[in-house]
Amino acid sequence: MTMEEAAAGDKLDVVLFPWLAFGHMIPYLELAKRLAARGHAVTFLSTPRNVARLPPVPAQLAPRLRLVALPAPVVEGLPEGAESTADVPPEKNELIKKAVDGLAAPFAAFLADAVAGGRRPDWIFMDFCHNWLPAIADEHGVACAAFQIVPAAMIAFFGSRSANAAHPRKTPEDFTVPPKWCASLPSAIAYRRHEADWAAGMFRPNASGVADIDRLWEITERTRFTIYRSSDEIEPAGAGAFALLTDLFQKPAIPAGVLLQPEFDGRDDDKSISGASPAVLQWLDSQPPKSVIYVALGSEAPLTASNLQELALGLELAGVRFLWTFRKPSGMSEPCADVGELLPTGFEDRTRGHGLVWTGWVPQVRVLAHGAVSAFLTHCGWGSTIEGLVSGHPLVMLPFVVDQGLIARAMAERGIGVEVERVESDGSFGKDDVAAAVRRVMVEEEGKVFASNAEKLKEVLRDQRRQDQYMDKLEGYLTRYKPTR
Repeated sequence: MTMEEAAAGDKLDVVLFPWLAFGHMIPYLELAKRLAARGHAVTFLSTPRNVARLPPVPAQLAPRLRLVALPAPVVEGLPEGAESTADVPPEKNELIKKAVDGLAAPFAAFLADAVAGGRRPDWIFMDFCHNWLPAIADEHGVACAAFQIVPAAMIAFFGSRSANAAHPRKTPEDFTVPPKWCASLPSAIAYRRHEADWAAGMFRPNASGVADIDRLWEITERTRFTIYRSSDEIEPAGAGAFALLTDLFQKPAIPAGVLLQPEFDGRDDDKSISGASPAVLQWLDSQPPKSVIYVALGSEAPLTASNLQELALGLELAGVRFLWTFRKPSGMSEPCADVGELLPTGFEDRTRGHGLVWTGWVPQVRVLAHGAVSAFLTHCGWGSTIEGLVSGHPLVMLPFVVDQGLIARAMAERGIGVEVERVESDGSFGKDDVAAAVRRVMVEEEGKVFASNAEKLKEVLRDQRRQDQYMDKLEGYLTRYKPTR
């Protein structure tokens, strides 16, 4: 065997199949790029509209990374063309899970064709909801791994099937304290009462007919190991989070690193973020250094009209410069002609010059890296949190659902920032709560401590050598555990 043949024998063929949400698709695509950059053949699966909306594959990776669109199923109750959670209000996300289930037959056909054509994958990476996929992969002798884009601490908090059988949780209040098996996590890492209904809902069947926790357990139990978009340095229990998960599920829990986007990791291969500065960056150019708080709550946060009003008034009351990337929440039923109808009367006039409400697309990575930005008001989605931390910004945190509350508690424990105070029972907040949190981070002496802690974590997360070591370890597992032909 020649050296070239030996090297080729170490190369893998990997398929990645994320949940139909852009907060999942983007980190899956980042992992796909990392694998392709290491010489592996990678196929990224989604549906036609999602594939069309993803960033283009960098030219140098195109020979090894292909995007494949499976036909989107028709699901009663889903609007035509709705292929991701970004296309529907939050209450219809459960129907997107039904759409994922409808992809089983197209996926089976894709895999059968690949095998028949001599391109049998070595691995399939799947998301939390593809519980039907391992059985199809087994028919063709293909190995499966789960790839979770949430922090390891969240999966540990929900625990394994056996841990929950030994220590059942039956009411929302049960999720407001750490579970018995999470002694290694800080005691503050738990849901608030107003968040706990969502957590308890994980254990109930939804419109897809399956409970999310059953999907998660089945996938974790039927795959060879689980990969996390995370690292020892960012988890609240450090490496202990992965050790705990390995013990809970009796199979390896592997951090893949935080999968930094190109501008952060020095590989500026995405020309969509390296062209001419959009207007929002030009506005930042006119602001003093370290003077602006960037405000972004994602595209799917279940905000109400009252939330938006109080957030706006709180920013005004705080008296600091702000850039607010504003999107009408997808679940909001109130009709409105423009953004001005959702904001307090006269708000934009009163804040003109030191505040900007921006309704168009925002290059968030570049905004966070801008020298005028000094803090980040965020919903604490994991992707946004990582982007804020690798920019070295302290956080003002306003979490809503899923892992966001647990992430906010973890960041507060580390002294990276503060949560906006809210009513425990219903999660409501007022302008004074927003202003107080913003001023603690941006104005008061305490903010220097938050900024210093954030800067220290930034230096760790942007250490490319460490990030490459996580990928080295993952690559080793993939090579060692792949099926023999």
